[in-house]
Amino acid sequence: MPEALIVVDVQRGFDDPYWGPRNNPACEDNVARLIGAWRARGEPLVYVRHDSTTEGSPLRAGTPGNAFKDVVDGEPDLLVTKHVNSAFLGDPPLDPWLREHGIGRIAVCGIQTNMCCETTARMGGNLGYAVRFVLDATATFDLTGPDGETFPADLLAKVTAANLDGEFAQVVSTREVVG
Repeated sequence: MPEALIVVDVQRGFDDPYWGPRNNPACEDNVARLIGAWRARGEPLVYVRHDSTTEGSPLRAGTPGNAFKDVVDGEPDLLVTKHVNSAFLGDPPLDPWLREHGIGRIAVCGIQTNMCCETTARMGGNLGYAVRFVLDATATFDLTGPDGETFPADLLAKVTAANLDGEFAQVVSTREVVG
């Protein structure tokens, strides 16, 4: 059964200082390794782009930040654009495309670990896909909670791994996936 690589929101706008401190500087290198492995295997490749509708967002459609980073190269088998967290709620709809192509397994990577990547993995698991969450091919940013406490990006990534592993996905590394 084929496995699709879902590359979520690896966009230039995430280089903007707007987001604050970020973790995992190796994310993009690992995403590039995954894309290369998928191309070499001839497996399905899905790129997901967040087209923000929020005024002033570095990811707003039509701005330079909306473009993919250079590591997201070549043509995917499917390009999904979205305005929300889950790649499954984009255009064109991801779930029907995966099912039409007989794909029952997905690997998720990209930005942000605890936002769009985690939401996509959770929905994938809920929809019955076998999900691999490639943690070291994701990145996120420090986040301040409603009480004003700031949570470091590395902690948020660890919590995402704990939330997902065994319940919604199998948390893996790029090395484990690429072989």
